[in-house]
Amino acid sequence: MSLSTTRRKGLVEPDHVQLSIVRQCELLSINRSAYYYQPVGESPQNLELMRLIDEQHLETPWYGARQMTRHLRREGHAVNRKRTGRLMQLMGLSVIYQRPNTSKPHPQHKVYPYLLRGMNIDRPNQVWCADISYIPLRRGFLYLVAIMDWYSRKVLSWRLSNTMDADFCVAALEEALASFGKPEIFNTDQGSQFTSDAFTNVLEKADVRISMDGKGRWRDNIVIERLWRSLKYECIYLHAFETGSEVRQGLKRWIELYNTRRPHSKLDDRTPDEAYWRKPRPGYTGRFLQLAA
Repeated sequence: MSLSTTRRKGLVEPDHVQLSIVRQCELLSINRSAYYYQPVGESPQNLELMRLIDEQHLETPWYGARQMTRHLRREGHAVNRKRTGRLMQLMGLSVIYQRPNTSKPHPQHKVYPYLLRGMNIDRPNQVWCADISYIPLRRGFLYLVAIMDWYSRKVLSWRLSNTMDADFCVAALEEALASFGKPEIFNTDQGSQFTSDAFTNVLEKADVRISMDGKGRWRDNIVIERLWRSLKYECIYLHAFETGSEVRQGLKRWIELYNTRRPHSKLDDRTPDEAYWRKPRPGYTGRFLQLAA
């Protein structure tokens, strides 16, 4: 069976030194217009509401459609609960202790138990995690999936898509496995992309144990939720990205900066790259060398 258009689009490398985007599209049998396609259909008013919902969700991830509607009304927006709920579902937002929206697993997909409760995660490649987030553009939106090493907070791979199918998640997973080996455990929420056979089969084939958050339990995957908060406030909300190509370049720059130059207090002020590769922070040798010995 041939790869879907969405998955083939994820194989295009905009910065390839030898092949132009046009040539890559030809080799992958992708129409160039399909590669640059951006989601359309929502009015400017709804796109603005979605941006506001996204910002508020970072602050109050327990807000369901009713509470989010109250918030929007207090901000002066005439909106009802049905409209808010539809937009939240379109954005793929799952809410703490609320009935999940697009994170609802497919009824025929297996859901795996949560394996991280009480676990001491103290080394790279012990646990990886993944999540999907809504990315607003000036005239549309995309979805972003990221694969992260839990211990070091290093972003191992990522993909953008204009649909919520599983293909772009599988592509990101395969890239991470090819580049960094494999984790002992892989943790996600119960979204249909992650419970799909296409995704879980890759993990099972690699002999990786699969862990999934409790239903509606946002905090079970809190490490990557913190990544979304930083990424959106420091990159997405500061730039009014027009196209998929612009946001792709912006994300590439930010993630590279995050991995290589952003220290974390929980990593003994090391960057994710330094923690992943077990390097001490510059000018410090004592405690880390004892741990690494």
